[in-house]
Amino acid sequence: VAGTKESAFIHAVTAAGLVHSVTRACSAGNVTECSCDASLRSGGSASEGWHWGGCSDDVHYGMSFSRKFLDVPLKNVTGRSGSGLAAMNLHNNEAGRQAVAKLMSVDCRCHGVSGSCAVKTCWKTMSSFEKIGRFLKDKYENSIQISDRVKKKLRRKEKSQRKIPIQKDDLLYLNKSPNYCVEDNKLGIPGTQGRECNRTSEGPDGCNLLCCGRGYNTHVVRHVERCECKFVWCCYVRCRRCETMTDVHTCK
Repeated sequence: VAGTKESAFIHAVTAAGLVHSVTRACSAGNVTECSCDASLRSGGSASEGWHWGGCSDDVHYGMSFSRKFLDVPLKNVTGRSGSGLAAMNLHNNEAGRQAVAKLMSVDCRCHGVSGSCAVKTCWKTMSSFEKIGRFLKDKYENSIQISDRVKKKLRRKEKSQRKIPIQKDDLLYLNKSPNYCVEDNKLGIPGTQGRECNRTSEGPDGCNLLCCGRGYNTHVVRHVERCECKFVWCCYVRCRRCETMTDVHTCK
């Protein structure tokens, strides 16, 4: 649903994913237009015994590519009704990119006799996309609702909080999320009735969360398959017929 915190997360994680994929491809030498980050090929700290080297991830190229690919279509949106939503989506795209840049880390390799680490070569590398995803999930949990009246810049909806600045890596939303538990054909929400769930899980696939407190039904499913197959000389395969019974839980 447009303008919700869920769509904010999708915009951010899509932009971050594009930065991550393009930057990794550059470092791997799979793209002719880019390579490693050339700005870090010299310098370092001689007194601390390290220098820049190796192949630093060129996240600046990845971010530039992401802006051209994702932001230009949004910037072409015109009209008063769409401008606020477009501005918010542009911000959330950038928040995803900022997450990749913010979580950059420095890796080093030691040089010296018997691994003494007298000198180190260091380079910048992106975090795993799993870590970036967890960072954005936290931003999603703490996303900020903004006013739909865009003047010069995006503003918080809560008047009492408007003096608190919006950071570049904050996720923003306009509209409160609908009830995803209940089917709504107009909004394209399938609901969770009839969804298979895991009775023992405390995560999003668990019956307590997925069934939205409605409870669940349990039924036994019988599986029949070939098993303990052996090759018999010559020339066929002999198998047993195995039968298993499993409990399947579905949301009420």
